[in-house]
Amino acid sequence: MMQKKVAVFRKEHFNAAHRLNNPNWSDEKNERVYGKCNNYNYHGHNYDLIVQVTGEIDPETGYVMDMKILSELIKIEVLDRFDHKNLNLDTEEFKDLNPSAENIAIVIYDRLRHKINANFDLKIRLYETERNFVEYPVG
Repeated sequence: MMQKKVAVFRKEHFNAAHRLNNPNWSDEKNERVYGKCNNYNYHGHNYDLIVQVTGEIDPETGYVMDMKILSELIKIEVLDRFDHKNLNLDTEEFKDLNPSAENIAIVIYDRLRHKINANFDLKIRLYETERNFVEYPVG
């Protein structure tokens, strides 16, 4: 009998500041493209993060993945690194990478992907505001 796949989700929250800026552009172009997000003194967001893990249910535990383990991984790999930080100034990941929601989602995915069983599919949904969110990977 073929196993059925199930998706499990863990929702977390973190706060971080950032500035969207392309150092190869003039101040005028950065202002035109990024607007308020280019504020020289940075600005902050209350990010909501949803981590989705999809896979077959372990017949012994009844779990796809132990949510306590997933929660701890997110704490170590994401919250401890990014919560209450200035992403541009306080993190290695964004020293040379513009901390857009798209790039943050990919960085989070990359940090978690190598810690989660390769048999499981992983998807990141990151809400930068109530109305704006990104997903990675797509499909």
